[in-house]
Amino acid sequence: MLRLLAVDDEVPALSELAYLLRQDARVEHVATASDSRTALRDMVQMITAGERLDGVFLDIRMPGLDGIDLARLIGGFPTPPRLVFVSAYDRAIQAFELEAVDYLLKPVRPERLAEAVRRIAAAVRPPSGEEIADVIPVELGGRTKFVARQDVCYAEAHGDYVRLHTIDASYLVRMSLAALERRWGPAGFIRAHRSTLVNARHVSELRFDSGRVVLQVGDETLPVSRRHTRQVREQLVRQFRSGAPADAR
Repeated sequence: MLRLLAVDDEVPALSELAYLLRQDARVEHVATASDSRTALRDMVQMITAGERLDGVFLDIRMPGLDGIDLARLIGGFPTPPRLVFVSAYDRAIQAFELEAVDYLLKPVRPERLAEAVRRIAAAVRPPSGEEIADVIPVELGGRTKFVARQDVCYAEAHGDYVRLHTIDASYLVRMSLAALERRWGPAGFIRAHRSTLVNARHVSELRFDSGRVVLQVGDETLPVSRRHTRQVREQLVRQFRSGAPADAR
């Protein structure tokens, strides 16, 4: 089942497109956006929340950031959704230079829309949960940086935010530590403390220090709570006996 986003600054056209897409049995969900900046923001939020996005139906002529500009930005995503341009103007050559899977001229005929959905469905390889959660997008002064999961040594809870620590930097993202644990736990991230989630592949040592258990993660010494001590020890031993953590394979 496909999860799609429709983008058009003309509200009636957007409503009609979304309605037609929702009638297709292959489509699970259709989100909408009336401008490119809103669409880009929504896509970043989807990635952050671990939601899948299979395709974007995109108008070309929009005020400000137009559809071609948005398509180029989407192309920079680690796993970009498939693109279908929808326009009253024939700019198909430019659209296919951006590797769109189809180009629809307005007014859109239902049978042509169905063919575009078929092309997206044929092009989309069902992603594993691991691939969906591979990166976290971080907003940095008007630009978006994608922090790879394997580069994160550990994560700390900060209220409604989580700080991701890599070897050379840290990044604050708006999500809960519990949500991050659900996403990255299967890939070798271990809850060591109520406020700390640790990437097992970056753990170099587990030891007792002044009567408490700690983990050495790079240059950092992180405490393990009594509640989590047994689980941490068992999970580390289990993972390293069976080989590298999931994201190191």
